[in-house]
Amino acid sequence: MLKILGRASSINVRKVLWLCDELNIAFHREEWGDGFKSPQEAEFKAMNPNALIPVIQDGDFILWESNTIIRYLANAYGGEALYPVEAKARARVDQWIDWQATELNTSWRYAFMSLVRHSPAHQDPRLLAAASKGWAYTMGILNQQLERTGAYVAGNSFSLADIPIGLSVNRWYETPLEHVELPAVRAYYERLTARKGYANWGRNGTP
Repeated sequence: MLKILGRASSINVRKVLWLCDELNIAFHREEWGDGFKSPQEAEFKAMNPNALIPVIQDGDFILWESNTIIRYLANAYGGEALYPVEAKARARVDQWIDWQATELNTSWRYAFMSLVRHSPAHQDPRLLAAASKGWAYTMGILNQQLERTGAYVAGNSFSLADIPIGLSVNRWYETPLEHVELPAVRAYYERLTARKGYANWGRNGTP
């Protein structure tokens, strides 16, 4: 059985858990106190030298990096409907997965650390204002894309790209800041909520 190492509150672990729901992949999840005490343990760092979650074990195959993991699982467990084989369709999905990891993640990091994690190192009002503005800008890019598709981020149907994007949308709405009006994003949020996996691992009250 697939083993997933990492706490369920982690946005990156939740990508993997949500995809497992979508593809009906049986899994066992372990977190601190189950099989290891922390990612800093030597046994864990032997699996992922970055000491970050998630890590999966699929038989004797070990893999880290959440976006790589969801791509692997889609390839290995019949996820062609979510991660197309055809080159152009797959590239469109990959484009938005990578955009989430680079542009969108970068834009929300300071504001999230300040307003949700209450990090003492992230309490400069000017930097927070700039970060909130930058986050709203990248969410505006997403809103424009969703206006174009009228449905999901990579096109008319739900795809692998909607998993990291959907979790980031949940983080946007769960972070206590002033939210600009983004009608297409709000409609997308409601559309995703109809999916069992998103209700379990996305819009579940966890930022």
